[in-house]
Amino acid sequence: MSDFEARLRAVSLRVTRPRLAVLAALRDHPHVDTETVIALVRADLPTVSHQAVYDVLRALTEAGLIRRIQPAGALARYETRVGDNHHHVVCRSCGAIADVDCAVGHAPCLSASRDHGFVIDEAEVVYWGVCPGCAAEPVQR
Repeated sequence: MSDFEARLRAVSLRVTRPRLAVLAALRDHPHVDTETVIALVRADLPTVSHQAVYDVLRALTEAGLIRRIQPAGALARYETRVGDNHHHVVCRSCGAIADVDCAVGHAPCLSASRDHGFVIDEAEVVYWGVCPGCAAEPVQR
């Protein structure tokens, strides 16, 4: 039994080819949008429908097997790295996204200056900048 099969069974989801294909695509290509996931899955399963992939993404997100992120002004993206409250750095130029481990301390990584009575269990931090590839490109005027 593969790791993905075990993960699906652990959350009481049936093991299906589309679910396995989505998990493999996200393992190999983290931070991709839905259309890219569909294209990657169709490379292995040419007849899978858009709706099937959307349904798989929703089911896997709800089960906690994948994480949906959506930096401001960007399309929703998906990744298989879950449960560790990591953050992301996003390139303002090309939109590249990379993982950043927790800023400091224990989850939720940052302490709010005022919690307004909330029990905080997660902090979402997005670092914005320019990736090395874009920074190396000459400025066009």
